[in-house]
Amino acid sequence: MLVEVGKIVDGKVSGITNFGAFVQLSDGQTGLVHISEVAEEYVKDIKAHLKENQMVKVKIISVDDKGRISLSIKRAQESKKPSAKSSRPEEIDWSQQNVVKGSFEELLAKFMKDSDERMHDIKKSFESKRGGGGYRRSAQY
Repeated sequence: MLVEVGKIVDGKVSGITNFGAFVQLSDGQTGLVHISEVAEEYVKDIKAHLKENQMVKVKIISVDDKGRISLSIKRAQESKKPSAKSSRPEEIDWSQQNVVKGSFEELLAKFMKDSDERMHDIKKSFESKRGGGGYRRSAQY
């Protein structure tokens, strides 16, 4: 069997290390599933996710010039799941209430006014927490 990058194949876990699992493919070749490619969530202990001789579906990620095969279990599972997100952007009906009224200059002026008011409120709140906004020297010195 020719190992083809991007292909999803069946394999059997032949060995487990602290950095990943070795998976024997159907043609006898062995590849490595790095611990980061086992599951979507963080994997602290790979033995909690995989057992030796367990059959798994893996996606062939890469084959280097020395013939080493990189595999992924989580990417093989992703391709089975229907995508929750569409590749197309969300349709917007611009004729509805989504359209903001006013010229750019008017909208910018309103934004600047609101921003200045918020900054003033924040400064006032910050100064009141610091005790009036300045360092006061006592009369004892």
